Amino acid sequence: MGCVFGKELTPRKADAATGREGRREREEARVERAQEESSQITNGDNRMEKNEVEVEEEEGRVRPRGERRRSSRPNPRFSNPPKHVQGEQVAAGWPSWLSAVAGEAINGWTPRRADTFEKLDKIGQGTYSNVYKARDTMTGKIVALKKVRFDNLEPESVKFMAREILILRRLDHPNVVKLEGLVTSRMSCSLYLVFEYMEHDLAGLAASPNIKFTEPQVKCYMHQLLSGLEHCHNRHVLHRDIKGSNLLIGNDGILRIADFGLASFFDPNHKQPMTSRVVTLWYRPPELLLGATDYGVGVDLWSAGCILAELLAGKPIMPGRTEVEQLHKIFKLCGSPSEEYWKKSKLPHATIFKPQQSYKRCISETFKDFPPSSLPLIETLLAIDPAERQTATAALKSEFFTTKPYACEPSTLPKYPPSKEMDAKLRDEEARRLRAAGKANADGVKKSRPRDRAVKAFPAPEANAELQANLDRRRLITHANAKSKSEKFPPPHQDGTLGYPLGSAHHIDPIFDPPDVPFSSTNFSYSKAPIQTWSGPLVDRSLVGAPRRKKQKDKNSTRVKDKEAM
Repeated sequence: MGCVFGKELTPRKADAATGREGRREREEARVERAQEESSQITNGDNRMEKNEVEVEEEEGRVRPRGERRRSSRPNPRFSNPPKHVQGEQVAAGWPSWLSAVAGEAINGWTPRRADTFEKLDKIGQGTYSNVYKARDTMTGKIVALKKVRFDNLEPESVKFMAREILILRRLDHPNVVKLEGLVTSRMSCSLYLVFEYMEHDLAGLAASPNIKFTEPQVKCYMHQLLSGLEHCHNRHVLHRDIKGSNLLIGNDGILRIADFGLASFFDPNHKQPMTSRVVTLWYRPPELLLGATDYGVGVDLWSAGCILAELLAGKPIMPGRTEVEQLHKIFKLCGSPSEEYWKKSKLPHATIFKPQQSYKRCISETFKDFPPSSLPLIETLLAIDPAERQTATAALKSEFFTTKPYACEPSTLPKYPPSKEMDAKLRDEEARRLRAAGKANADGVKKSRPRDRAVKAFPAPEANAELQANLDRRRLITHANAKSKSEKFPPPHQDGTLGYPLGSAHHIDPIFDPPDVPFSSTNFSYSKAPIQTWSGPLVDRSLVGAPRRKKQKDKNSTRVKDKEAM
């Protein structure tokens, strides 16, 4: 007779109970095997399990049949904390969609309320975010609020956004921007990153008509940039979008690397394929233009070399408009890759972009007016072969920093008026508007004079802004064939699809960009007006609707003509 809870069972009930118990035991055994398989992914997990068994044997405790082995740390396949931690995070004020998917990114933090900040001005706009100048009403401190774009209903989109938070929390260096907090609430669909406010960026200063950097100042900025990159690379982080507008400068002269939206973790000992569609075109190394998916710190060092030459020349050194033109400019300046390099690299686009003629390297001749100590460093950083670019640590030891005149102290740098890349874009737009107005009022067809500031720097495009028509066409095809919205926000662990720009109205439906959390300022209330693009210059809203109404009118007239033709 079977007996359950002290009650005697009939044979039929005993058999049924035995069958249920057998099924339950088999299910528990299956779950236990799956748990053990997942816990054996790394050697560290194996050691942990061995230690647990030894402790159990020493204590003389026998684990009951069917009981799962309890792990002292989360399953390595998942980056999220256990369920009870998620509950604690939600109770602390975090939205459940964030805690459930990216709990590790917010672990140990408490969110700030949106109504404790007052927006003052919009100071930046990029492919993945908008940046605002704001005041912390609790402390009176001026901060920068970065609103990141994502779809909170898509887990992969949230993971993509959370990777930037994880990276920023891993970094701690005077020349890397510091994440001070996160702004959201339990019922919110948006998220803001809080940073210290910086008055300038390097692109804005370089494009200013009244600023010319001296050699000690260039050395000061470059030493800080390479020091920040050294820290990132030592922490196994690739920035993957080094350019002037992402190098922020405070009134104290300290330079900080910012915008880690395209950054990624990397392990030099266990390389994983990564996307080649990163780094703004003018600062993108040749291996990425040729489709490389196996790369390392060399991509950031190439960008640093472009920045160094740009600061000394007073303008971008390779401002290509397309990927083909960019490669052509690189080969003309840095020389064609050797046949050995082509064979060794086995780059996907080698057969398409391999130059028909051979170019000789001419960096020293092109930059003959540069300080002599800078040329060896530029030669190294702009090497065609990434392995020859060495490391940020080696660059900091180059003769460029050990010969006179030495780098000045950041505190001795001039105090400039606030200047950012967006200011330079607005200045250029205003200048173009005035030139167009002057040309319209001119009597003759006199050819317009070239710009007076032809040698000055000018703002770089957004990352992956080139070949916009081709990219939009590709996105339209992908969008039409997409099975779910998650394809618009590729998962961080599949980096081979990351880096494609979101700078197109075809890529994300505006409804996926949630309205701002209510701030104390009403200057930036959410509007459901049509949004033409996610990136590029600011457009007057009053001018946005006109072409669309005209287009609608044309469409209606076309319909009338079609009916008449029928």
